[in-house]
Order: sequence, then C-alpha cells, then structure tokens
Amino acid sequence: MSYLMSVTLLWAFSFSLIGQFLAGRVDPWFSVWFRVLLALGVMLPWLRLRYLKPSLTLKLMAIGACQLGAMYGFYYHAFEYLSVAEVLLFTVLTPVYVTLWYDWLCGRFSPWYLLTAVLAVAGAAVIKYTGVEGEFLMGFLIVQGANLCFAIGQASYKWLMASEPQGLPQHQVFALFYLGAFLVVTPALLLFGQFDKLPGTPTQWGVLLWLGAIASGAGYFLWNKGATRVDAGALAAMNNLLVPAGLLVNLLIWEHDPDWTRLLAGGGVILLSLWFNEAWVKPRVERGVA
Repeated sequence: MSYLMSVTLLWAFSFSLIGQFLAGRVDPWFSVWFRVLLALGVMLPWLRLRYLKPSLTLKLMAIGACQLGAMYGFYYHAFEYLSVAEVLLFTVLTPVYVTLWYDWLCGRFSPWYLLTAVLAVAGAAVIKYTGVEGEFLMGFLIVQGANLCFAIGQASYKWLMASEPQGLPQHQVFALFYLGAFLVVTPALLLFGQFDKLPGTPTQWGVLLWLGAIASGAGYFLWNKGATRVDAGALAAMNNLLVPAGLLVNLLIWEHDPDWTRLLAGGGVILLSLWFNEAWVKPRVERGVA
C-alpha cells in the first residue's frame, strides 16, 4: 500500500501541471511521446537480457502499450475539452473497470470487491465540482477511454506478475513496459503531431522533464509494483484516491474558494472504502466465506 500512497501524492501534481502549462500550448502527441521517451530512458539501464523470455516480453510490451501509450493518447487530449477538475472528476469509474477486468482475468466475479470499488466511486462523486460545461460529453468519453486503458493495464500487470516466479526482479524487466508504450506513441506523433506546437519556454520543458522522468519513469513502476502487493479491491479504491488528492493540489495552488465540505466528505468516503476492504472484505474472501 505504501507504494500506491506515495505515487498518489506524486501524481496529484501531474493533472494541474498538464492543465496549467501544457494543455492548448504544446502538442498533446509530442507531450506524450517525450514523456514516454524519458520514462524509457530511466528504466532502460536496469534491463537485464536474461529475463527476456518471449512470452513475458510480449505481454509486458502489450501492457505498456495499453496502460501508458493508448491511455496517454486519450488523457492528454481530454484537456482540450475539459478543465483539470473535470478530468479528475470523470476518472471516478476507473475502480470499477479495475475490479471487473481483474476478476475476468482470474475467471471469477467477486461482488464484495466490486462493492469496495462502488464505495470508492461514491466518495469521488461526492466531490462535485460545479461548472461542468461545453463539450463535456466528448471529454467524458475521452476520459473513459483513458480510464479503461489504465485499468486494463494495471490489472493485467498484477495478474501477469502473479503468474511469474516470485523472485522475478520487476525493475529489471519494466523497461519493456515503456518500450511497448513508445512503439504506440511514436507512429501516432508522426501521423497526428502538430510540430508547430512544440514546447517554447523553459517552464514547459521543465514540466515535461519532471512528468517524464519522475511521474512516469518512477511513478508507473512503483504504482504497478504496488498493484502486485494488494488485492483487487484495494487497488480499485486507491485509483480514486487520486481524485481528492489531485483536486486538493489544483484548488490550493491554482483555484480559490474550494468546497471544502464536499472535498473532505468525499475523501472520507474513499478512505472508508479502503478500511472496509482491508478490515472486512479481504479477510472474508481469504476465508472463502464471501
């Protein structure tokens, strides 16, 4: 759980940095490509060829292509239709996707884990941000595409690592995850990129460097490794803790007069879903009584 909590704090700043400094100013496909390139550079020195079995290599690359490559394609374009707060709010369905996809991979349906996810969604929904206007339906659909890719990727990674030998050093194969994403975003940049909208200020380059090397390079490895150490219900709930964390950063730094009552109430419900999962659901599932 500590890995997921740490990355939640790290990623809480990413939404606002993209919305404030990159969205509408820097080509989304270039931002995605540069971020993935930096993340690949961070993990590539750790790659060890002796672990590169064909099946593991292809599966890790496919997961990276989905969770990072395709997800970023949706995610960055959502900021062209929505504000930072709206993007955050529309991620509330991710926990449901995580739980359902992981159950499908395992050939089962765990209703209690789904209840944990629904509680987390309810907590995020409490944090209602006013002023959702304009092309919000298109933005909503784009964010759901990102949510699906992110959920499928992390649940698939958790399932894949459970099927591998326990001694497998994840940091020595994780560069394949970024390589899969890179193979998706590079042709997308060449086909759809707007090369007249490249970063033009030191601030924009600095934001991209931080997002690529830290938020992606370290963040996705730690998040996916953390996903292998918790059950599906806790993983689903942790996805929605990003919502109040990201909103808190956005409201404190760039917005004024936030609705603290809703923010604290929604965050409390999400924390309750984590407690419910750890204290009640997980022990019952392990005993086979749920």
